[in-house]
Amino acid sequence: MRFSVYQQSQAGGRATNQDRMGYCFTRSSLLLLLADGMGGHTHGELAATLTLQTMGSLFQKAASPSVAEPVTFLDELIYTSHLALHKYRSQHRLTETPRTTIVVCLVQDGQAQWAHCGDSRLYWLRSGRILARTTDHSHVEKLVAMGRLSPHQRTQHPDRNKLYNCLGAPTLPIITKSATAPMQAGDHLLLCSDGLWGSIPEHELAYRLSARPLDEAIPEMVRSAVQIGGKNGDNVTALALHWLETGNEGEGGTYLTQGLPHDKVITSIHPAPNDANLGDDDRSGAQAIEQAMAYMQTANSKT
Repeated sequence: MRFSVYQQSQAGGRATNQDRMGYCFTRSSLLLLLADGMGGHTHGELAATLTLQTMGSLFQKAASPSVAEPVTFLDELIYTSHLALHKYRSQHRLTETPRTTIVVCLVQDGQAQWAHCGDSRLYWLRSGRILARTTDHSHVEKLVAMGRLSPHQRTQHPDRNKLYNCLGAPTLPIITKSATAPMQAGDHLLLCSDGLWGSIPEHELAYRLSARPLDEAIPEMVRSAVQIGGKNGDNVTALALHWLETGNEGEGGTYLTQGLPHDKVITSIHPAPNDANLGDDDRSGAQAIEQAMAYMQTANSKT
């Protein structure tokens, strides 16, 4: 694999930044992550951090150097992270489970596949054109899909912050997964929080990303979104990938993974603290999903 990656986050008009982003890769597989901790609940930044740490740890165990079953692995990432948040609340006796949105993308064998919960987005772009993007799990997006709201009215609607899906809720998250996306040289993947896409129109995001190298385009877009948001603006976070062919010149932050040892993992995600780690019995595909479902059923019956 040969690619460039660049990420940046700013607090905007908020006192704290509850967004988190990161990436991990081996010689054959790449994982991109972005979480937006939910500010209407306690410890949103903790939820986003723990989610990335859990997913990063799972990737390091599963990618050797490729992930065997990508579709199942996306489910495992999300259900196990959801369970980790509930276990953290129980262990630390919090009054409420921390919550976060998540968008995650796995790239290997020249194909990308992504999954999400909430309104953090992924865009797949080619030659400045949006080929696909995630659909927000929000009340406003439902209204748009039903034809009761114009897409241009999204950012002004009073219910624009109402989500019906996230990690850490009392019910299991609803996971929306994409079909596999065959990557071509020059393609871009953009993961971003609503602080970015809510401030800059999609066509402008696509143009800016294609017109300049990532290390210029991403900081410029983040700065613009912060300025547009002003003193009441949301956190603004973006993580972008530029897919390259072997031998192509790339911008700063270009990686060629061919020479990596089979067991080597490069990551920008800090490991989880010891008291947040899940046991090994929680980290096996279907078992993680079953355990999350059983845990939620028990918790709901107690409630």
